[in-house]
Amino acid sequence: MASVSFDSVTKKFGDFTAVSDLGIEIGDGEFVCLLGPSGCGKTTTLRMIAGLETPTSGRVRIGDRDVTFMHPKDRKISMVFQDYALYPHMNLADNIAYPLKVRGESQEKRHARAREVADVLKIGQLLERMPSQISGGQQQRTSLARALVYPSDVYLFDEPLSNLDAKLRLEARGFLNHLQRDMGMTAVYVTHDQAEAMALATRIAVMDAGIVVQYAPPLEVYRRPATTFVANFVGNPPMNLLPVEAMIADGALHLRAGGLAVVPLKVTRAAAKALEAGRSLTLGVRPEHLAVASGGEENTIEGELFANENMGPEALVTLEREDTARFTARIFTDEMVALEGRVRLGFAADHIHLFDGEGLRLPLDGEEG
Repeated sequence: MASVSFDSVTKKFGDFTAVSDLGIEIGDGEFVCLLGPSGCGKTTTLRMIAGLETPTSGRVRIGDRDVTFMHPKDRKISMVFQDYALYPHMNLADNIAYPLKVRGESQEKRHARAREVADVLKIGQLLERMPSQISGGQQQRTSLARALVYPSDVYLFDEPLSNLDAKLRLEARGFLNHLQRDMGMTAVYVTHDQAEAMALATRIAVMDAGIVVQYAPPLEVYRRPATTFVANFVGNPPMNLLPVEAMIADGALHLRAGGLAVVPLKVTRAAAKALEAGRSLTLGVRPEHLAVASGGEENTIEGELFANENMGPEALVTLEREDTARFTARIFTDEMVALEGRVRLGFAADHIHLFDGEGLRLPLDGEEG
């Protein structure tokens, strides 16, 4: 295995900048997810590691080798594609063993290695079948086996689970998590699914418009999103965000908005600086940190009941404020939540998030050194 590093990498297609000034380090044995919406530059980033795209500027390194202009076959990488890219005229054994064939291994050795890897992935009994004769989940494992059959420095995954149904995705995700813990492989995994990224990654690079806006372990991305974009993208349902008026009085930060009651907060240096540029901030609270207020809570938001959805193990309660902004609470119960008319949702002070006028996170008391 090996590390991967990007040194001020930019990739342009004509006048369009797909990736801008990328500078991240992926450690040896790390599983890094490139997470973001379609068109954010994550697949282009992956393809620059593979050598399928060449940076317009900057350098890409695998271990201590500068691979910026190196041919893909010389990079010692393996790649799993979204559509699995299996050869339809070859059986599974030959598909899995193909990387060994192009490297000149004998048929006996490559088929023995293919069976070894296939057995680990629970498809050893299918090696004589053609790709058209197996399920989507089995095709996904065959593609993965082909990537693993030859030892590589880095394993690349381009949305490999997106073509599977929900049940198979969960199964395959759990298997990849097990495989990473067992092998300790260096992996770069492209996805638009934040649940996949949270479940698999040691670190997540959240991308927006070609820029990495946050690069951190999954729980840090969840607990301390760097921007409103990250806050809105990571989490299901996403974080509730509400523009608020802010002012400093009596040494405390006061937040105001219709139907909102928030206990004054300790003023941090970052918050004070943000208020110099304007009085508007954004308050964020995750749905799972809201609960139906029974009275007496210090931090609440009020509005008309908009939706009350029972999902089995949880309920989603959404209120609508007078300005049509909506707040959703994720309540962990298998009972129907009896509500109607005006609804108040409460939240704890330590679950508040604040963002400045540019959408950047403001540290609260205890987060600022």
